[in-house]
Amino acid sequence: MSSSPDRRAVPRYVAGRLAQAAVVVWAAFTVVFAIQRLVPGDPVELMLSGRNGFEAVPPEDVARVRAELGFDRPVAVQYLDAAVSAVRGDFGASIQTGRPVAAMLAEALPATLTLGLTALALSVAAGTLLAVAANLPHGGALRALPGLAVSLPSFLVGLVLIQLFALRWPLLPSLGGSGLPGLVLPACTLAIPGAALVAQVLGRSLAETLREPYCETLRATGASTVRVVLRHGLRNAAIPAVTVAGVLTGGLIGGAVVVETVFSRQGVGRIVQFAVSTQDLPVVQGVVVVAAVGFAGVNLAVDLLYPVLDPRVRTVRRPSGALRAVKA
Repeated sequence: MSSSPDRRAVPRYVAGRLAQAAVVVWAAFTVVFAIQRLVPGDPVELMLSGRNGFEAVPPEDVARVRAELGFDRPVAVQYLDAAVSAVRGDFGASIQTGRPVAAMLAEALPATLTLGLTALALSVAAGTLLAVAANLPHGGALRALPGLAVSLPSFLVGLVLIQLFALRWPLLPSLGGSGLPGLVLPACTLAIPGAALVAQVLGRSLAETLREPYCETLRATGASTVRVVLRHGLRNAAIPAVTVAGVLTGGLIGGAVVVETVFSRQGVGRIVQFAVSTQDLPVVQGVVVVAAVGFAGVNLAVDLLYPVLDPRVRTVRRPSGALRAVKA
């Protein structure tokens, strides 16, 4: 077995990661499709009863919608048709609104992406600052904060922020709102638990890095602790935090459902909440597939970022011939 990557190692590694991302998206699509067909009761009757206030629906209406959705065909044919349409970005039309699912998602995604990316930026920035401060002299008291904040649920953080900054001190809107004022409280609600998680992981990694012999040597040559942390320790300790940031991005998608509901914001979260409560299966499937694509894309970017952050991370060939990233 050779551990030295050849010229084709990196393209093969990227191709392998792309293939894994495609498998993740396919698995998410397949699981959602299977759940739709395995839930008790007739999914068409459930969807139509939700649209009509959960009242009985005439059988002829059920048969018509079943034929429109293709539910009267064999399951294998339904699966193949749905998979081919999903690859083209066509998830059908919403049962409740009649609008194309792709159009609904295209309208809602910008608001959710703005919220999620703002929360992610705040999480990484605040978590990094807290981790660095906790590893500086006299920063020991800060090391308990991440463990406390990471356990806070998003809905509780949101309610506390509304109580403080919208009701007690009316500085920001509590519900809805547009522009920066309407974004601050929802983004902080998502960012606080995420920042605590980044600070917890990065703080521990940074503490271990600062105990490495090369850090001791730097301090022995007269370098200050601040210089050792910022110029040498932080980059080498960043890989676990980058991994957490990738996982955190996926968590923000789920957290957006709660936050957009608490703050009455328009976005994918509100669509999910409405679709699940009304059994709007095409919308649920579209949202899950889009979320899986986003999650797989973020994790692919994280994998490709490892060798940039730490050149010791390289690709090696497994006995099976596959490539993986390892730390030298």
